[in-house]
Amino acid sequence: MAVAKKDQERITYAWMYGAQARKDGKERAVPQSWDEYADAWLQGFDGEALTGGKTKPVSDQLEAELDEAGISKPV
Repeated sequence: MAVAKKDQERITYAWMYGAQARKDGKERAVPQSWDEYADAWLQGFDGEALTGGKTKPVSDQLEAELDEAGISKPV
């Protein structure tokens, strides 16, 4: 089933916010603002890949990999 681009973006964001909630140690409860995309949020929280999407796992060390020195322009 085809999904509109705007809806696909929202699904992807719901998935990312779910994954981040898991990493932050929050409970497995979909916030009210993501009710419409609860399935995607829960997939992200549970570490599952998005259905039909091409996602790569996000490293648990992403913040360390992208520290200020790693992303700032050389002087």
